[in-house]
Amino acid sequence: MLIINADDWGRLRGETDAALQCHQHGRITSVSAMVFMLDSERAAELAKENDLDVGLHLNFAEKFTGHSVPDRLEACQSKISCFLMQNKYSQLVYNPFLRKEFFYSYQAQAEEFERLFGKPPSHIDGHHHMHLCANVLLSRMVPIGIGMRRNFSFWPGEKSILNRAYRGSVDRWLARRYHLADYFFDLTQSIGDKKLDRVAALASSSNVELMTHPVVPSELAYLISDEFATLLRGVEIGTYPRMGLPSDQPASPLFVEEHRFSN
Repeated sequence: MLIINADDWGRLRGETDAALQCHQHGRITSVSAMVFMLDSERAAELAKENDLDVGLHLNFAEKFTGHSVPDRLEACQSKISCFLMQNKYSQLVYNPFLRKEFFYSYQAQAEEFERLFGKPPSHIDGHHHMHLCANVLLSRMVPIGIGMRRNFSFWPGEKSILNRAYRGSVDRWLARRYHLADYFFDLTQSIGDKKLDRVAALASSSNVELMTHPVVPSELAYLISDEFATLLRGVEIGTYPRMGLPSDQPASPLFVEEHRFSN
């Protein structure tokens, strides 16, 4: 099954509208919503009107831009984002001095999501993938059993052995607690590397998430293209909740194995 998920729902009006256009054309299956942002309120109403599957796009990376952001949340977010965005390795470090700030920010976003959408999120991921930062992973603040976005999957030769080993260990830890897709890819990278056919082939026997940002013109153009429509004809598409349905397919490995797709 292929999950086509549009990130940043509710961040800005243009991002919401681009994703909605793709949903109405049947080209995405779910979205990840940001709360306490400029378009969050309108985006929540549109999601309900259009029966969209919605996850929570946790934001620890940038300022909340909504009109009713609690003062405490703004203060926590300022400290968290300053720490996480100071360099690309900060997310790998657990900061005990920000434990309370992370927990409060997560709780505030989760509660706001339920207020806006009237139900819990179907899955969790993060802006700039910060849902995988050490302070989130090691705090166990995210409820066990919910759908969670894994690390990117890579084809042979794309990353170093050390990089793959670290990501693999994180994914194995996540898989013991959360509901993961078998593979996770980015649309822009998949288009550029001409590997969408291989992604679709994986989806015939595994659960695959394809992340997209329809506000990016090249992604929007591809998503609504005849080429993408043709690709989807041979693929079952769905959502994180559908991964829980019984399947006759065998379990898939967590990463693309080295001996597969060697061409």
